Amino acid sequence: MITVSMVTIDTADARELARWWADRLGGEVTDEADGWFCMVQAPGSPVALGFQRVEDPTPGKNRVHLDFDRSAEVDRERLVSEWTAAGATHLGRRGEAGFSWDTFADPHGNEFCIGDPH
Repeated sequence: MITVSMVTIDTADARELARWWADRLGGEVTDEADGWFCMVQAPGSPVALGFQRVEDPTPGKNRVHLDFDRSAEVDRERLVSEWTAAGATHLGRRGEAGFSWDTFADPHGNEFCIGDPH
């Protein structure tokens, strides 16, 4: 059996982006490997986030993005406000009947989504 253990994101500054994500997810940077590769583990998540320093990150829209779920007790307006205040860019609200989400970009331009409770 194969399981997903980590999703890795290329970036020009692995340490900076790992610390940003650790702060946003209430997690911790568990490995820094001299700043060329950093790992973040969020509480209760079986999947870690990896941040790999590369000389030339691929430009344009990322082909893989992270999807998170917002729990029912988290107010959507407040969430958008807090994430943008922390440095994320809110790219818009999207969805269809019964399924909606907000799309953001982290401080290095990587897109991710936070979905409404379902």
